[in-house]
Amino acid sequence: MDNSQIELIVFDLDGTLVSSHKTIYYSMIKAFDDLNISHNIPEGEFNECIGLHFIDIFEKYKVDVPDFEEFLTIYKAYYFEFIDKSEFYPNVVETIEKLKSKDYKIALLTTKIQDQADRILEHFKIDHQFDFIMGRRPGIANKPSPEPLQFICDEMNIETSKTMMVGDSEMDIRCGNSAGAKTVGVTYGYRSAEQVRNENPDFVIDEIKEILELF
Repeated sequence: MDNSQIELIVFDLDGTLVSSHKTIYYSMIKAFDDLNISHNIPEGEFNECIGLHFIDIFEKYKVDVPDFEEFLTIYKAYYFEFIDKSEFYPNVVETIEKLKSKDYKIALLTTKIQDQADRILEHFKIDHQFDFIMGRRPGIANKPSPEPLQFICDEMNIETSKTMMVGDSEMDIRCGNSAGAKTVGVTYGYRSAEQVRNENPDFVIDEIKEILELF
């Protein structure tokens, strides 16, 4: 498949660039405890849900969160207390630097709220490598809708057909496929290799650096 027309590479965050499950889980549990919310979400099972919106996870596990915005405010505050439990997957920084050196545009597309996405990239001192950071924004649907990816492309004046979406979950691949972008599924994140392949991405890679071999 010809990738010579690709101009923009869009990365998911959790499970693609950053191993963040412990930060997310511990912050969520602390927020539940602060709000006296009864919960029973096993950590191992929760890891398999990363990428979904919290509301969908709470519905799945029948967790009653009376005021979601209050929960989110407390969760976000705890997130940065546990941020050091997150780390880049191997070769992430080097791979992005090499892509930038080849003049590809780089963007982030995450379901995290916008200010949190910005702060996380700043924390890891990689924000300067991104030409566009797209977190959850009012009035714009979340992945797997193609809408946020289309928004990025419109803002950057790049056709979706010249864009590649890279992620570890069904949310990322469905988003990219629906938008008409090329899609790359990674097998080292929060979904099994079988789950990734079942979503029919254009490419499947086992390490982030293998994306360099696609060009």
